[in-house]
Amino acid sequence: MSSTELPETIAAAVAPKVSPIRAAAGERFSSVELPGLTLNVRSRPATRDGVPPALYVHGLGGSSRNWSALMPLLEDVVDGAAVDLPGFGDSAPPGDGNYSVTAHARAVVRLLDADGRGPAHLFGNSLGGAVVTQVAAARPDLVRTLTLVSPALPEIRVQRTAVPTALLAVPGLAAVFSHLTRDWTAERRTLGAMSLTYGDLANIGEEELRGAVAELERRLQLPHFWQAMTGSARGIVNAYTLGGQHGLWRRAERVLAPTLLVYGGRDQLVSYRMARRAAAAFRDSRLLTLPDAGHVAMMEYPGEVARASRDLIGEYEDARAEDARGHDEVEDGRS
Repeated sequence: MSSTELPETIAAAVAPKVSPIRAAAGERFSSVELPGLTLNVRSRPATRDGVPPALYVHGLGGSSRNWSALMPLLEDVVDGAAVDLPGFGDSAPPGDGNYSVTAHARAVVRLLDADGRGPAHLFGNSLGGAVVTQVAAARPDLVRTLTLVSPALPEIRVQRTAVPTALLAVPGLAAVFSHLTRDWTAERRTLGAMSLTYGDLANIGEEELRGAVAELERRLQLPHFWQAMTGSARGIVNAYTLGGQHGLWRRAERVLAPTLLVYGGRDQLVSYRMARRAAAAFRDSRLLTLPDAGHVAMMEYPGEVARASRDLIGEYEDARAEDARGHDEVEDGRS
């Protein structure tokens, strides 16, 4: 048995019966079967025909539920879907046990290829931001625009408050933490996580808190919960140490898609000071800074994020339509 495997994981010869995930009004769930991979997708169908697809990718420890506040604010401009990354939410763990940033990016690419609707507007938060950055750098044909909320890009000086999350990558520490906190209630665990990700806990509504607690209770029953957490944390740390052309900053520089960067002034996991560097790295970027926001601005300030995203998407789609009209005029002239 490896040192990263938790006793309860080894003992679970049969997966426990886990309560179903919750959907907000207007959301639908589907399961996408791919070779060696089963992904749960939470969709928010568009309110009008002919709009482009969008895919939302959550961060470490999150799920597709993290986008439920933002998706309805954009349902008239995109046909939205939020994926549970392998091992998170209601998605099965990857068949090969690979939780690296590159493996998560491959899963997103495979999902987009299977969808077959052409390029999508991609949204990513934290780990999801690093994932969709890799997708945009490697497969520009799949991407219309990027909206990155506190993307997990390497920092030379990591914030002290981010160190405990990084320590999840150390073999055996997750098992120790699980043992030390075995008597914690789901509410205590949830509030602890939210105190790191929100700029102000007062922004959390009672219904939102109840839903988050219920979701954590559900996920703690999953035998692969800690494997997904520790494996993905290790994947982020490993991605931070890569240099040269494989480094995340070099990948950011190769992104061609118009990019919206969203940073929170009270973010305890991704430093606010990284905003300028990110704006310089992404060649076609714009920056939204929210001084009072934490790490999950799309949950804490969905209206502000939606307005900036709508501007980005609208400008892109208008330019695309103008290019199409110009092409048609040229073709008409030739005929």
